[in-house]
Formats: sequence, structure tokens, C-alpha cells
Amino acid sequence: MTGSYIIDDTVNQTFLLNREALVSADVLKQEMKHIFAKCWIYVGHGSELKSPGDFITRRVAGRPVIFSRDQKGEVHCLFNTCRHRGALVCTERDGNKRRFMCMYHGWIYNNDGTLARVPGDEAYPASFDETKFGLKSPPRFEQYRDFWFMCLDEGVVPLVEYLGRATDYIDLVIDQSPSGQMEVIGGVQEYDVAANWKLMVENSVDDYHLPATHSTWLNFMANSGVNITPPKDKTLVLPTHGRAVELGNGHFTTDNINFRGRPVAAWIKLYGDDAKPEMAEIRSELVERLGAERATRVADTNRNLVIFPNLVINDGSSVTIRTFYPAGPEKMHVIAWAVGPKEESEPARARRLDAFLTFYGPGGFATPDDVEALELVQQGLINWESDPWSEMSRGMARGEEQLNSDEHHLRIFWRKWNAMMSGAAEHGA
Repeated sequence: MTGSYIIDDTVNQTFLLNREALVSADVLKQEMKHIFAKCWIYVGHGSELKSPGDFITRRVAGRPVIFSRDQKGEVHCLFNTCRHRGALVCTERDGNKRRFMCMYHGWIYNNDGTLARVPGDEAYPASFDETKFGLKSPPRFEQYRDFWFMCLDEGVVPLVEYLGRATDYIDLVIDQSPSGQMEVIGGVQEYDVAANWKLMVENSVDDYHLPATHSTWLNFMANSGVNITPPKDKTLVLPTHGRAVELGNGHFTTDNINFRGRPVAAWIKLYGDDAKPEMAEIRSELVERLGAERATRVADTNRNLVIFPNLVINDGSSVTIRTFYPAGPEKMHVIAWAVGPKEESEPARARRLDAFLTFYGPGGFATPDDVEALELVQQGLINWESDPWSEMSRGMARGEEQLNSDEHHLRIFWRKWNAMMSGAAEHGA
């Protein structure tokens, strides 16, 4: 890829995206080289591996990996590729094992990746050193508050430096737990979308689409007694009450006054009087532990946080981790998990899961609408050569105070993407 795929004219307040970026197989090939091989990519949450020996196999940045906890309790990311002839060494989705055996020739690996046994090893020459043939791992594998990331580039900056100000918003999620321990709740949503993966980044923070795409959900919330009355500022698009915030390194977030419903706010209206006593207890605990100001921040605001390039943490009526990977220039694979405080009560957990499924579930208010919208975009992009530019200048004239209904977040992503694809940004910094 050469040159720029965006027109970013701040003087004339114009921002355009060349639609070839959303349809080209060559662009995808360059993305794997310049973005997915250079950035920190989310692997999983430590709570998914509760006990020594637990493992999960998944694809990360297109690579088959084993996310595992060894017998000493250490967390690993191992390439799921036998060092002998290259076969997968683990074909199970998840489970608990001390060792993984390649079914082709029987090489056996410990769950920390070390080579445990080679059948017929007496036939190998003296130069064959079994200690050098453990499973390979990504050059870098680090965590922030049990969110584990890998990077294929040895020279990348440390994870905490890469995340930058995004850690402030991750901390808001963690602060919901009295013990500071959030956990992935059992079960996962996985689905394919016939659209380019970058469209999911846009959709995850685009409040401009809410009235048109999610009118059914908005009506449901209004009928449930949740206040979604638009503010007096008619430049806002119902029901946006928040800002778009740039966090550096291509990361960004929405930052809303609560209107979606939170465990300690509008859930009371959604779930009735039975929820009131526990909601009051949760709020009281937050105030006592965090102070009134921080407790209000945790309880009465929500956010959709994007960690560049492809991780979204939705902290709203439920907490959702969502990641997505290209399965071709016009197809992506999406994985989503619900997250909650480790010590959460059974009734509160039930309400959380209900909120997760009601909005983000495969039959929920949001996901089917969003999938249809993105697939219609991809179908329309067939005409890209005759109609090559997408318009993304909404809000450019507003100045520094950018709103969720503006397209500031989209421009943040595309500027970072364009810089990395052109080689202007090295090591994901």
C-alpha cells in the first residue's frame, strides 16, 4: 500500500476515506503486516483460566494460539503449532490438561509450552536438543489488570505505555468490584459478519446511528421508564448525552451521562422494586470505598472504549468485552463475553446477564440491527470505484468539545490506521 487513504483537511474541515480500504484484499494483506503484527492484540482475560491446567484455544491476529495456565499458576500464550511438522497440538476448544499431544507423530508438550516427550527420540542425532523445541510464544505477552495481550513485534513499547490514558477507563470497569476482581462470565457469543472488520470499530462508538438503527430499543427504554429525553441542545442526536474522548495511540472512548441503565442506576426502573435494596447497597459500598465523586463516575456514566485496533470494552447496562478479526476483506469473526464483579450476588448476576443478552445478544435489540447495517454498507461498497469516498467530517467545526454523535472517534481511528499503514507510526506507538 502506498500513499494515503484519507483526505484530512482541517482548514476546510473535510475528512474523507477512500473506500478501497474496506474492500481490498491487498489492503488486508498489508494490515496483517503493519497493524496486527505491530500492535498489542487482545488474547483473553485471566479469569477465563480459573485453575492450573485450564486452557482455551482461539485465533488471535489470525494466529492459532493456546491461552493457558500452567501447573504453577502462570499464564501463557502458546502458538498452537507443533515444532515437528506444524500440526495443531490441541484441537479442543477448552478444558483442563497438563499436556498437549500432537496427534500426527505424538510429540507431547507441557501446558507451559516445554517439550515433554518425543516418541523414538533415540533415532535423532546427538545434535538434537529437545530443550530447544518447546512450543513457540509471541515475542511479547503482557497484562493490565488481568486483560492479557500479545504482540508479534519484539520492539513494541510496554503494554501499559501502549494503553496510555485508556487505562483510566479500564480502571473504571475494575472499580465496580469491591475486591478489584472482574471475571468473564461463563459462555461466549461468536458470530460472523459479512463486512470489513473496521466497520465494527466505527459502529462500536457511533451514536449518530442510534435513532435510525435502534429505534425499537429506544422505544423499549422509554416505555420502561428510563429517561432518554433529548437535552435542549438540538445539535445532539437522541439520546446522546456524552463526549468523544481521544486517549492516544489510536484509542478512544465515548463518555456518557448514564441513560442506558447501570447496575446501580436505571436497572431499578428496568427490574422493578425488588432490585432497589441491593442497588442501594451497591451504591453505598461504592461511595464508602471510592468516595462520592468516584462512585458517581462509576455508577452514573457509561462508555464504549476502543483499544486500537480491534478490542472494544462496552461498559453500560452490562460490561462486555468484544473483539473481532478479519476473515477476509469483506468478512469478520466477532467474539463477545459478559464481565462482572467476582463477588456479585446471584440476583445481580442474573440482571447483568439479562442486560447483556437483551442488548448485545444474538436476538437482542442491538446486535441484529448492527449486523444488518454493516452488511448493507459492505454490499453498497461494491460501487466503490464509481463512488470512492466516505464522508466523515461531522463535528469538525465544533472545536475541541466533540460529541458522541459526531464522527471524531472515527477520524481518530482512521488517522492512526492510515499512519501505521503508510509506515509513519512504528511499533504501535
